Amino acid sequence: MQSNLKREVQQRHVSTEHTAFEITGINRPGLLSEISAVLSDIGCHVTAAVAWTHHERAAMVIYLEDGFNGGPIIDPIRKAQVKDHLDTVMEAHHIVGDVSHVVVRVVEAKGVPVGWAHTERRLHELMYGEGDYENCFDCDCFGDRCDALWRGRCERIHVTIEACNGYSMVNVKCRDRPKLLFDTVCALKELQFVVFHAVAGAKGSTAEQEYFIRKKNGGTLETEGQRERLRHCLVAAISRRASQGLKLEIRTENKMGLLSDVTRVVRENGLSITRAEMCTQGEIAVGSFYVTDVNGGETGPSEVEAVVRELGGAVVSAVKGVGMMPRRIGSTSDSVEQDKAKSSIGRMFWSKLERLSTSIRSL
Repeated sequence: MQSNLKREVQQRHVSTEHTAFEITGINRPGLLSEISAVLSDIGCHVTAAVAWTHHERAAMVIYLEDGFNGGPIIDPIRKAQVKDHLDTVMEAHHIVGDVSHVVVRVVEAKGVPVGWAHTERRLHELMYGEGDYENCFDCDCFGDRCDALWRGRCERIHVTIEACNGYSMVNVKCRDRPKLLFDTVCALKELQFVVFHAVAGAKGSTAEQEYFIRKKNGGTLETEGQRERLRHCLVAAISRRASQGLKLEIRTENKMGLLSDVTRVVRENGLSITRAEMCTQGEIAVGSFYVTDVNGGETGPSEVEAVVRELGGAVVSAVKGVGMMPRRIGSTSDSVEQDKAKSSIGRMFWSKLERLSTSIRSL
């Protein structure tokens, strides 16, 4: 059941016949609950939503349809009304220097699916625009000098950048996880680098990526300031999806106000949502919610039991995140999919890179 649910969340596409709202700003406990409650109150049905939090910032892409008439919200007055309500929520606890804002984005093309990859790419852009990469530092023990990394005990991200044969060579080592390559390339794309060659692999739980890049003008990273900024952005891009906390997976009947109901139960039990994704198709809604206590710490068993009890049969699994690698809570008889060890990569592969020619110019 759990593996099928994961495929449903990742593979289902958001119809273009919805209105997309992008929201960014300073994060606070219960923010997603407040937003979804307002949308429900004004008659907007959330058909899909993805929310990320990182370094006290929040970014969300929420797809809506008119809860009364169905279909996209096309009336400009109605869209302005929704935006005004969302602005009010974001400004309710305004902090000096907060640049929270709501952007309305309407997908006008018909019949072209907007997948999760597109939405997650946009979330990376929004987070980067919020400056969440500031003060994102990699491990002090670079590369192979961090013995704890190869023993599977270091949760930090390792980034080294140096000149090599007319390129800037970027090496990234960290704990392996799904979509790691996607997140790394998004950071390079955001900084407008061209990737000429790339190699990626994993050994046990440790992944290694190596990129040979240049700027669009053909230049390389010449100053320490340029290299430091790239390191910060790579660490941020990888860290955004590495949400710690308890992962609640739900599958239930699609209904008006569902996201509001789920997030309200989480908030009322003293928990906070750090990352969420939900989508609907027909009569079914599926989603994943990462929750912690309000201080970002581990959830208590009593709070989790209360959430599961109040949501009833909607919760199909609970997974406790340990660093970047989740472990399943429940019976030891539950099947756990083991990652297959892959070949490690290193500097010795330079002679083969010309033949690999993993040109990612179009990204």
